[in-house]
Amino acid sequence: MRKTMVIGTGPAGLTAAIYLARANLSPIVIEGTQPGGQLTTTTEVENFPGFPEGIMGPELMDNMRKQAERFGAEFRNGWVEQVDFSKRPFKVKLEGGEELEAEAVIISTGASAKYLGIPGEQDNVGRGVSTCATCDGFFFRGKKIIVVGGGDSAMEEANFLTRFATEVTVVHRREELRASKIMQDRARGNGKIRWALNRTPLEVATDETGVVKGLKVRNNAYGQEELLEAQGVFVAIGHTPNTKFLGGAIATDDHGYIAVKPGTTETNVPGVFACGDVQDMRYRQAITAAGSGCMAAMDCEKFLEGSMVHDWSGN
Repeated sequence: MRKTMVIGTGPAGLTAAIYLARANLSPIVIEGTQPGGQLTTTTEVENFPGFPEGIMGPELMDNMRKQAERFGAEFRNGWVEQVDFSKRPFKVKLEGGEELEAEAVIISTGASAKYLGIPGEQDNVGRGVSTCATCDGFFFRGKKIIVVGGGDSAMEEANFLTRFATEVTVVHRREELRASKIMQDRARGNGKIRWALNRTPLEVATDETGVVKGLKVRNNAYGQEELLEAQGVFVAIGHTPNTKFLGGAIATDDHGYIAVKPGTTETNVPGVFACGDVQDMRYRQAITAAGSGCMAAMDCEKFLEGSMVHDWSGN
């Protein structure tokens, strides 16, 4: 049996592992099928403090992993199939049947961006296709950008991207947007935003050199296909928290994100903590995830010392 376990290895999980290991809490870290999380699919990260020239996403995650290993964290590759948080020690079953036990568990499995599932999309993630305006907008200064989506997130990203782009075109498959009125009004009042409504995305188009040149769409009113020219395509149709494996073992909100006590990383189960995007649907940044990983490790340490008063509320 281990003292602590971390499920997930993005910035949150790896930061938690570093802090737990330095506190001699012998963490075992379950990597999952994508060690390092979403940043391993990112090219250059320019907004993580301490790297004035930027750093490649995979390199940043590899450095974090090595740092955790240096202090004694043990890594296990595998996918969590089932958990039992009904009593301590907690039990975690991996795909293949292996069962691990721990006195305390930190969940940092993140959230997966929803994609359109069209040709050319996955091939160009990090090379013209993005799901994070805050992360990648800076790379599209002076260029044309397309934002796909009709909700509040899409309106927010479109407005943000006008700081960099010469023009932002919002593409939505319906004539009506799902966004709140205030977000719609804000976007419609922005002179740099164009609208391509009632259009279904068909393909991320590239030129003969493989560079993104726009989005091929179908005009639903006339059935005609057209190419909307742009150098960047931002998909803003939401995220799905990676919590299905929990099977309802801990409380989640209406969107499936793990609910934590305000100001902490405590879940409704004493001894189980959550950090990173799996409990954060607002910020979704590497630095905020890392910060919450630190918080989770410190909360976990206090819990194991018996100095944490568990007074959880989902409100």
